[in-house]
Amino acid sequence: MKTVEDWWQSPPNNLMLSEDDVHIWRAQLDLPAAQIQQLVHTLSTDEQHRADRFYFDKDKNHFIAGRGLLRTLLARYLDLEAVQLKFAYSSRGKPTLATTSLGGTIDFNLSHSRGMALYAFTRNRQIGVDLEYIRSVSDVDQLAKRFFSPRESAVISSLCPDQKQEEFFKAWTGKEAYLKATGDGLAGLEEVEIVLNPGEPVALLSIQGDQQA
Repeated sequence: MKTVEDWWQSPPNNLMLSEDDVHIWRAQLDLPAAQIQQLVHTLSTDEQHRADRFYFDKDKNHFIAGRGLLRTLLARYLDLEAVQLKFAYSSRGKPTLATTSLGGTIDFNLSHSRGMALYAFTRNRQIGVDLEYIRSVSDVDQLAKRFFSPRESAVISSLCPDQKQEEFFKAWTGKEAYLKATGDGLAGLEEVEIVLNPGEPVALLSIQGDQQA
């Protein structure tokens, strides 16, 4: 039986991202102090100021690691130095690359939870990724009714307690990943409907009730 670890491959030495590729990376953010010091020097002045605003060192270091690793990966794809990268931000705060190279630009997204980060990279298309630590949520049925479609909420309500938690977070991350790709934010969470089949990957069913969207 395959485990989660079996789905992940070791990264190649030479990174190539073709037009049809989608690359997903995972990374631990709890890094040694020496590596944090190396990564902080890849950040822009604005990013360093953002890091300094965190009260707890752990949160500050997670931010430095998350942004520093993002810059490191993008730099490898684009054959640039990490400090050369410049980001632009949408009105909702979604980062995009303002830096281009002879290899073109890259669309990306990132998410982090409990010291783990996910990064998604592709070309010429919108992409989103979301990561959540599966934890016990006492009011999971009420949250599903508030943020999910009636069909999704009914599926959640029909499950045993252990399944409820996993399927709730599967639906949540699927919806949020889509909304992060479009840059719409969580305001439209209930308008993105996911196919929920316990034990199987989620799939997009409809947007605002349109199954052809």
